[in-house]
Amino acid sequence: MMSKSEFEILCLLYKNSINCEAEILEKSSLSLEEVKEGIISLRKQSFVEEFKVTEEGKSELSKYKVDNAIIMAAGLSSRFAPLSFESPKGLLEVKGEVLIERQIRQLKEAGIDNITIVVGYMKEKFYYLKDKFNVEIVVNDEYNKRNNNSTLYLVKEKLNNSYICSSDNYFTKNVFEDYVYSSYYASVYDEGETEEYCLTCDKDGLITEVAVGGHDSWVMLGHVYFSKEFSKKFVDILVKEYNEPGVDKMLWEDIYINHLSELPMYINKYNKEDILEFDYLDDLRAFDKSYVKDSRSKIIKNICSVLKCEEKDVEKIVLIKKGLTNSSFIFEVKGNKYVYRNPGVGTEEIINRESEAFSQKVAKELELDDTFIYMNAQEGWKVSKFIDNCVDFDYRNQDDVKKAMKLVKKLHDACVPTKWEFNIFKEGGKLLDLASKSESMPHFDDTYDICEKISKVYDLTEKDNVPKRLCHNDCYDPNFLTNGKEMYLIDWEYSGGADPASDIGTFICCSDYSVEEAIEILKIYFGRELTLEERRHYLAYVSISAYYWFVWALYKESLGEDVGDYLKIWHDYANEYSDMALKLYEEK
Repeated sequence: MMSKSEFEILCLLYKNSINCEAEILEKSSLSLEEVKEGIISLRKQSFVEEFKVTEEGKSELSKYKVDNAIIMAAGLSSRFAPLSFESPKGLLEVKGEVLIERQIRQLKEAGIDNITIVVGYMKEKFYYLKDKFNVEIVVNDEYNKRNNNSTLYLVKEKLNNSYICSSDNYFTKNVFEDYVYSSYYASVYDEGETEEYCLTCDKDGLITEVAVGGHDSWVMLGHVYFSKEFSKKFVDILVKEYNEPGVDKMLWEDIYINHLSELPMYINKYNKEDILEFDYLDDLRAFDKSYVKDSRSKIIKNICSVLKCEEKDVEKIVLIKKGLTNSSFIFEVKGNKYVYRNPGVGTEEIINRESEAFSQKVAKELELDDTFIYMNAQEGWKVSKFIDNCVDFDYRNQDDVKKAMKLVKKLHDACVPTKWEFNIFKEGGKLLDLASKSESMPHFDDTYDICEKISKVYDLTEKDNVPKRLCHNDCYDPNFLTNGKEMYLIDWEYSGGADPASDIGTFICCSDYSVEEAIEILKIYFGRELTLEERRHYLAYVSISAYYWFVWALYKESLGEDVGDYLKIWHDYANEYSDMALKLYEEK
């Protein structure tokens, strides 16, 4: 194998008309001694005659020819809210060029025409690139279930001498070459504290350690190059470990880090201004000043229309990761904090936004939700006040529970008339029909057995003739917003006329309460001991509520969204409490 200095000389001679060592010295990063020794060695190996590359030299150089490039464009780029809610980050226009288009052009300018783009999130928006640039498009259907290792697994047969690129990088100069000596990860120097992957290297630049976070360090940023040997070893490891527990959450870099000794990779250092990555809107605004006045975001414009501000006033945007239905973020306008709620994928199938908007106004009037500012009843987006110093609602904190039950009871006792019904049993049936149309719906052997039992329980509860009330229908811990003093009941998406027991049923089925503890919650809600009929009815609704949320989870999972442990929790509650309810009604 040639030395790195020999490779650099051979490339220069192959691409340029050079007649002396002085010209090599001028065009390379090498010392005079390295140039002299390199030329002598290349001539001995018959790779060079005088200063011309021989056929043997061309053959040797061909081993280092870049075969292709893989551009990863499947991810959500969730930190780049709200622009990433509306379009994939790689399709951002920066200083007049679309990010991924600029990168494709730079690759082609470097002689790399074999380009594969792996897409997932909003995949259809990338399809035009196939015809415009003659690139291949590969769809990653697991983009929202696995981390980016799934992208490389999908194109594992394509990995040779390959560039691995991220669609959202902006290279101020063309960093790509058609011949590359060895595997490398691009790196820039980060001064101060950083949360990036920090590199430690030996004297030759071989990466010997990678730490997540550090200070004053060279960090991983930008493109990567896999040599053919590296690709083969990496693919072998990836295939072997792909289905092991926890690997789905790992970046491909994490797999590499776990096998540093087996996967030699070098650092390739760049100036910080050479490689840019815009993690947040404020980062982009700092580089492309046009985004200060015009974010190209309908969401930002929505905010400005509600708060009567300019786009430049909307800043310090931070994604909120909680929430099973929608995407939300915190932002500031003139020192005040707010929350923007963006409706999630598929919510138009299951949410009545007009009903939600009506209930939000009622909640504001009843002082149940003082955070509410505005909601668009047609599109489903909402602006609310952000409450500082919030703490998680605690099912085991009696003060939290009493405040929550007081809010729910106040809603029910208000007897607010509404033209919109939300019958959780019937809505559950609709969701199960939707979910069952997808091959991705999780399989439980007893799903339809549970449905049959719940149908019987529901019929029995209807005979109790409990008056319907305006209900929240999503009373679980994230929707009780508290700072330890005040508490608000937020997020009224599932609200509508319903049996008031559905609110208490949801509250209980989202907890880890025993049956005895659930009965104590009912006592707190009523403020007294329950009659046998009341206890039976409300415990029965724990099963009905759990059933609704169980099939809701089946539906969300069928769309590719991960609901987590709740799927099993709701399944078990629906089973346990339906058996109990049927027994209690039989005892009558």
